[in-house]
Amino acid sequence: MRNFLFAIATALVLSAPLAGRPALAQTAPIEGEVKKINESAGKITLKHGPITNLDMGAMTMVFRVTDPEMLKSVKVGDKVVFEANRVDGAITVTNIKKDE
Repeated sequence: MRNFLFAIATALVLSAPLAGRPALAQTAPIEGEVKKINESAGKITLKHGPITNLDMGAMTMVFRVTDPEMLKSVKVGDKVVFEANRVDGAITVTNIKKDE
């Protein structure tokens, strides 16, 4: 029993640095179009192609953004390239720029 408890305690200590971090999935650039921006809420609505790292098909949806300052670099109607991942359980835009 003592070895079992030691094994559990060791596993918890070793996994603690990973808690709260998003999974390290490879993110590929996704093409999209800005449909709506809500700077005060830190959200953006994008019509986008498939997001393979999240196993998600093409659709229009609202995303959180990791940094609300990103929203100032785009406007409604812009064609964009972005990356998205799960951050604290929410699908979040982690990078966005105008498509050139």
